[in-house]
Amino acid sequence: MLDKLAVTGHLAQFVAETPWEALSPPVVHQAKRALVNFFAVALTGCREPAIETALQSLATFSAGNQATVIGRPERLDALSAAFLNAASANVLDFCDTHVPTVIHPTAPVAPSLLALGELHRVSGRDLILALVLGAEIECRIGLAISPSHYRRGWHITATCGVFGAAAASGKILALKPEPMVAALGLAATQAAGLCECLGTPAKSVHIGNAARNGLWSALLAAQGLAGPPEPLTGGQGYFHALAETPQLSILTDGLGDSWEIMKTAFKPYPCGFVVHPVLDCVIDWRRAHADAIVKKVTVTGNPLLAARTDRPNISTSGQSQVSVQHAVAAALVTGRAGVEQFGQACVNDPRVAALRGKVAVKRDESFATTAAAVEIETADGKRHKLHQGTARGSNDNPMTDRDLEDKLRDAAAPAIPRNDVAALIEAIWTLEACPDIARLPALTVPQTR
Repeated sequence: MLDKLAVTGHLAQFVAETPWEALSPPVVHQAKRALVNFFAVALTGCREPAIETALQSLATFSAGNQATVIGRPERLDALSAAFLNAASANVLDFCDTHVPTVIHPTAPVAPSLLALGELHRVSGRDLILALVLGAEIECRIGLAISPSHYRRGWHITATCGVFGAAAASGKILALKPEPMVAALGLAATQAAGLCECLGTPAKSVHIGNAARNGLWSALLAAQGLAGPPEPLTGGQGYFHALAETPQLSILTDGLGDSWEIMKTAFKPYPCGFVVHPVLDCVIDWRRAHADAIVKKVTVTGNPLLAARTDRPNISTSGQSQVSVQHAVAAALVTGRAGVEQFGQACVNDPRVAALRGKVAVKRDESFATTAAAVEIETADGKRHKLHQGTARGSNDNPMTDRDLEDKLRDAAAPAIPRNDVAALIEAIWTLEACPDIARLPALTVPQTR
């Protein structure tokens, strides 16, 4: 059994010493899928009001011209670019999900690596390896304290994502085990993010900071700045401060034998993943009953569905992303569940608002987070009972490579209409042969002609 005072060192050694050859072809391919999805969601969110505000604020203090802001002409210092690209990827709640923890693993990690790739020459192989390792660290730390950590109100993508960004950045910087421990320690003291912020623009701050602070932690460690020897399990370390009793075996057992990135699901809908099986039911039903008048809807799902999305009274697009009532109502009115259905105009639609008040939510411990049941009562007195056991996009019902490509094309059409999106897609699928990853964000800079 691993001594609890050696946990961080063990993780640091694993990250520092794992070579490219440790990754099997399916793991490499999954990392590429994560990147296709990442560019799709970053392009979808890059001009949201929260991102515009953050950009204006950061640009005031950024004299750097180091790194690309995805989907935009602006260039900022690397730390600010990492912040904005992470925030853009998560702002619409459209990013990937590690199903066991509900961490969105790529949003905090990929932006730090892309920013580093504009400071130093980084190969495609190095990017893939670092992304896989960063996801492994953040998800294992999250697994060790799930589900209590999230239930306490900590937004796990931010509080664990900062470790993933630090580990991945440290790998690119070729940190040895000792400075890698320092990078993880510096990340630990900057870990933050509250679920109370979900549905508000403030959520983007802690997602952006997870990428920025993780990258900065690795850069500081590379310059010799030290941290505590055991930041995770120390007497006043990360787990103790969060009042958690971690399952330490999860952190290290089988490390390198299996990869948490393989448990990553990709979203077909821009909202909380626990809402997806509900939407699957409603959209399929609406297609066959377009003219039906709905009197009442009862949704049954995992307790996390109610805890995070039982929000009938909303007024903003941000709140709509974490409201199962809105998702159901919008899907019933429009027959779709895309970005438009979670926009402000749909939130304000009186037909949608009226239906939100007719949706009730029930908790059932027997349901997985990817499953749900829906009962729709119509004006003719009929009760339509629906069930989805594995949500579209989940591991057992995954989006195909073509689905992810189409998601990226759909995102690029309004964001970078004159760019060659096919070139970006091809660059990602052939990434292991790429000598310089700076090409990827460059392909998202809007072309003027």
